[in-house]
Amino acid sequence: MTDLMGLYRLAEEQGVTVDCFQLGARESISIQEGEECFIAIDPFRLSSSQDEKMKLAHELGHCVTGGFYNRYSGLDVRQKHENRADKWAIEELIGEDALNEAVSEGNTEVWQLADYFNVSEEMMKKAICLYKFGNLDVDRYFGQ
Repeated sequence: MTDLMGLYRLAEEQGVTVDCFQLGARESISIQEGEECFIAIDPFRLSSSQDEKMKLAHELGHCVTGGFYNRYSGLDVRQKHENRADKWAIEELIGEDALNEAVSEGNTEVWQLADYFNVSEEMMKKAICLYKFGNLDVDRYFGQ
């Protein structure tokens, strides 16, 4: 279970540059230029440190897994790369063993687990789907 500062340390260890920029319509973005990866986060569009942690983890997921898509290629599937980044973020923020431990301590509701791991309920639902069903299909299992 990695906290916000741990994510920034991990980015530094991985050689990923993280900067703050006003991004307009986006809250965060990651890009790869050659072998280097860069993350920009718009601090004016973040709602909390939890929001920053989740966005940084997701963008780091793109960098660490190499999960970038080419919007000009008709053969590239964007969702595949987004799922790869989400899975990395979930494994970094909510490890399966840590989730099992949290449940064994009595945290059985989605909101309780989200509070425990300091993530959104949506991310917690994705984590449950990933570890229980092997996918991120929240709509299928949570009936949204």
